[in-house]
Amino acid sequence: MANKNVEPEAKEALNKFKMQAASEVGVNLKNGYNGDLTSKQAGSVGGQMVKKMIESYENSMKTNG
Repeated sequence: MANKNVEPEAKEALNKFKMQAASEVGVNLKNGYNGDLTSKQAGSVGGQMVKKMIESYENSMKTNG
């Protein structure tokens, strides 16, 4: 993460979320550098993260709306 102004708790939560998403799509992420991932693997992780964020938002709309 390039932004050094991110709260440590938020940074840790995002990293945990990323690791969980990677695990769900079968991509083995390491702590630190992951530049050896293929574009397909990186895209799978990012796509899973977006999918989970959309699901979370939709669930919150159901309970709040």
